Amino acid sequence: MNEALLRSLTPSVLGILVRRGADFAAAEDAVQDALVEAVRVWPADPPRDPKGWLITAAWRKFLDATRAETARRRREDLVDEEPAPGPAPSADDTLQLYFLCAHPSLTPSSAVALTLRAVGGLTTRQIARAYLVPEATMAQRISRAKRTVSGVRFDRPGDVATVLRVLYLVFNEGYSGDVDLAAEAIRLTRQLAAAIDHPEVSGLLALMLLHHARRAGRTASDGSLVPLAEQDRTRWDTGSIAEGVEILQAALARDRLGEFQAQAAIAALHADAPTAEETDWVQIVEWYDELAGLTDNPVVRLNRAVAIGEADGPRAGLAALATLDDSLPRHTAAAAYLHERAGDLTTAARLYAEAAGKAPTLPERDHLTRQAARLNAREHR
Repeated sequence: MNEALLRSLTPSVLGILVRRGADFAAAEDAVQDALVEAVRVWPADPPRDPKGWLITAAWRKFLDATRAETARRRREDLVDEEPAPGPAPSADDTLQLYFLCAHPSLTPSSAVALTLRAVGGLTTRQIARAYLVPEATMAQRISRAKRTVSGVRFDRPGDVATVLRVLYLVFNEGYSGDVDLAAEAIRLTRQLAAAIDHPEVSGLLALMLLHHARRAGRTASDGSLVPLAEQDRTRWDTGSIAEGVEILQAALARDRLGEFQAQAAIAALHADAPTAEETDWVQIVEWYDELAGLTDNPVVRLNRAVAIGEADGPRAGLAALATLDDSLPRHTAAAAYLHERAGDLTTAARLYAEAAGKAPTLPERDHLTRQAARLNAREHR
C-alpha cells in the first residue's frame, strides 16, 4: 500500500467533494472512510486510476451518510406531523383522474393528449410541440378523443404506460418553464410509485428527481440559460440526486429495463460527474443505444449524435447527425455545437443564428443568439 500516494491524493479528492456540494466536515468524513476502504481493498485489487477510485468511493460514502441523515430527520418529522384526532381529510384524486382519462377506448396517443389538456392543464400548442405535430393536428386529435369518450362510462381505468407518458410530458413542460408544474408531476409520480410496484414507475421518478436536482443551476441571475457543461454543480440538489440514484439502482436491479430507466441512467451519469470534463460519455452513448432500441424516438437519436460527438469527436457526431431529419427540433443547434467543437466557427455561427430563429422558447432563442454573436466576434478580432 502506497501511503504517500493516498496522502497526496487526499486534498484533491476533498476539494472535489466540496465543489460537488458536500460541506467540508461531511466531505472530510467521507474521504476518511474512503481511505480506510482503500487500505482494505487496494493491496489485493489495486485500481488503475487511484484518484478516480477515491473520488467515487468518497462520493458514495458522502451520499450514504446524507441519505441516512435525511431518513433520520424524516422519521423525526413524521412524529411531529402525526395528524390530530378527527375526520381524515379527503384524498387527492388527481392521479385517479389521470387513469380515468387514459380510457381503454382511446389509442394511447389520444389518451395522452386528452389527459394533458383536460387534467394536466397544458395548452393545445404545448401538447403539439411535445408531439412534434402542427397545433391544428393536435386540436383535431383532442376533439376526436373528447367525442370518443363522451358516451362511455369512466369505470375502466387506463394502463400505467399511458399515465406515465402523461406525467413525463407534464414534467417536461414544467422543467422548461413552470416549476410548480414540474413539482406537481413529481408529487403525482411519488403517489404512483407508492401505489404500484413497477420498475418503470420508479425509473420515471428517478429521472424526474435527477433532472429537477439541476434546476437551480440551469439559469443565471439574469434569467439566461446556462448549458449543462457550464453549470455551477455546487448549486445542484445533492439530496435529490442521491434519492434518484438509489431509486434507479433498485429499479435496474430488477432487470426489466424500460425507456424511463434508461433515461434516468443517462441523467445519473451527468449528475455523478464532478466536472463536465469528467463525464463518462462512452457509457452515456451505450445507454443511448439501449434507449434507441427501446423507443424509435428521433429526439433520442439526436441526443445520441451529440453524445457520440463528445465520446468519439465532433466529426463522428456530425456523421451521426447527418443520418437524421434536419427538421427535427434542435437539430440545427446540435449541428452548430458540433461544428464549433470541430473548429468550423463560420459554419457554427451561421447555424447558431439559424437555430435561434427556430427556438421554441425566448430564453433558448436568446442563448443561441448570444452563441452566434460570440463566434462572430471571435472571427472578426
